[in-house]
Amino acid sequence: MESEVGPTERELEILKVLWETGEGSVREVYEALAARRPVVQNTVQAFLRTMEDKGLVTHRADGRTFIYEPVFKRRETEQRLVSSVLQRVFDGAVDQMVQSALSLKKPSAEELDRLEALIRQHKVARRGK
Repeated sequence: MESEVGPTERELEILKVLWETGEGSVREVYEALAARRPVVQNTVQAFLRTMEDKGLVTHRADGRTFIYEPVFKRRETEQRLVSSVLQRVFDGAVDQMVQSALSLKKPSAEELDRLEALIRQHKVARRGK
């Protein structure tokens, strides 16, 4: 079962590789990560085993090779992590979480447009209830 705090930073890197590819062997995941930063193949293998124990990935055997795939889609993991932070850090206050995010990174004009559109959508949906 996925831990309450979710995957670690390194586990997220591995999950991102698997989300991009759909699945991968230890070697394939290692090669994708090694292109981005120094990493040891045995470390990747150990992480994948731990991640399987945590319920983040599953594997199937293809001959002697294990092929790993994520248990949860990227969107599901994002929602779990955001929900956890929203509840644990901001006591469920969406406005405080957004304010904190906006203070960390100046949004682009496109990001602001998307945020405004999302707010309009949610206002319309709220009126419809």
